[in-house]
Amino acid sequence: MSKLFANAVQSIQLGVEDYGANDPRRTLSAVRNFYAGVLLLAKEVLVRAVPDIDPKEILSERYKPVVEKGKLVYKAVSERTVDFVTIGERFKDFGLEIDHKALRDLNRIRKDVEHYYTDQPKEAVREAIAKAFPVVVDLFRLAGEEPHKALGDVWPTMLDVRAVYDKEVEQCRATFDKVDWKTQTLADAPYNCPKCHSDLVAQKNPENTDHQSTDSECHACGAEIDAEEAVVWALAQHFKSESYDAAKGEREDPVTNCPECGTEAYVYDYEENVCAWCRFELDDECSMCSAPLVPTDVSYDNSSLCSYCGYKLSKDD
Repeated sequence: MSKLFANAVQSIQLGVEDYGANDPRRTLSAVRNFYAGVLLLAKEVLVRAVPDIDPKEILSERYKPVVEKGKLVYKAVSERTVDFVTIGERFKDFGLEIDHKALRDLNRIRKDVEHYYTDQPKEAVREAIAKAFPVVVDLFRLAGEEPHKALGDVWPTMLDVRAVYDKEVEQCRATFDKVDWKTQTLADAPYNCPKCHSDLVAQKNPENTDHQSTDSECHACGAEIDAEEAVVWALAQHFKSESYDAAKGEREDPVTNCPECGTEAYVYDYEENVCAWCRFELDDECSMCSAPLVPTDVSYDNSSLCSYCGYKLSKDD
């Protein structure tokens, strides 16, 4: 067993043991130890992928091109190693399959727990471990190790944590079962907490059927979430990757402010063309020039016109 792998296993074990101690003072140490272990385990996977190379050459954060004996090679130039922000790209470069989104989420969850979770730390740590569970299993698989053997006594605890969390999420989501979402996009969008990003969000009134009355509460941090905020946040999470591409100029943003109600809930993509909040739907084309109507180019006082035609009409008046 390499020292790196041994440290990874020990850190994960310490994190789970801190969680099981049921001591609020050990909440942060639980998260920090656990996630340090996950990161170390990811590094071990990279090192095992090319066992004949110095680990420092594999894990360095930065490299520079140098010429040695007439050949161009890349040398590590940083004492810092890859972290949760960059390790996903290193996995991609090595041709290793891993859930890149999950790796990014792990880093965010760690930060969220440190900065936001105060009232219910036990629940926060349980969710953190549960969300990391699939990644931990994948990393052990990529390392050629069996997690139940490596982790020993803490493995059953991790299984229990995952089972409890899955049940809690199922119960929370069931509180929205009777809601008529009106649009398929909103029905598919993930309802989670805008403050702490927890999935443990439940509707206050499980009997409610109106999507504009889905006031909710986060069972992780206790945040009160009004219906409009929840809808806007859910759509933002649903289209997160598409919006990222839009910010880079690679496509149009699929969700934007509604020309009718102003809520950032107008879904404009190949599947839907409607506001998920107020149900307003743009005409296909401008009534004056017949140009296609898009929610980002509509007259501010006449949604049947494009912005240019609306401007010309106001000048004529």
